[in-house]
Amino acid sequence: MTAARYTSFMGDALDLARAAIAVEEVPVGAVIVRNGEIIGRGHNRTRIDNDPTGHAEIVAIREATRFLGNDRLDDCDLWVTLEPCTMCAGAIAHARLRRVYYGADDPKGGAVDSGVRFFDAPTCHHRPDVYAGIEAENSAEMLLGFFRGRRD
Repeated sequence: MTAARYTSFMGDALDLARAAIAVEEVPVGAVIVRNGEIIGRGHNRTRIDNDPTGHAEIVAIREATRFLGNDRLDDCDLWVTLEPCTMCAGAIAHARLRRVYYGADDPKGGAVDSGVRFFDAPTCHHRPDVYAGIEAENSAEMLLGFFRGRRD
């Protein structure tokens, strides 16, 4: 049996984060991958849709569950440019995502390795494997540049 080839999908998530900037959304992008194929994509859409739940992760989860016709994504992985917040961590747990790969840490709003550490709570019914810091510098710089531009 041969070992599976590791492929990063963070570049795809970063492309979606750039697309968010183009429509004046906070630059966060996410993809959901199953068997090496992207089945869900999203970038932040809170302002476009007037929807506080329009985070990149939620948008990607919704697309992936529609694609599969199933609310469970237990054989899927999420790639996202920013550490998920509490709402998104809850959705990740409910969708039963297998793995979460994220870029930049979010000390203020993150809930995976920062803040409430959602997946470490004894009441969390599903804990994905988490891999942090993938393309973290690129993800963080895009966010910093976006907010810097809004303050100027």
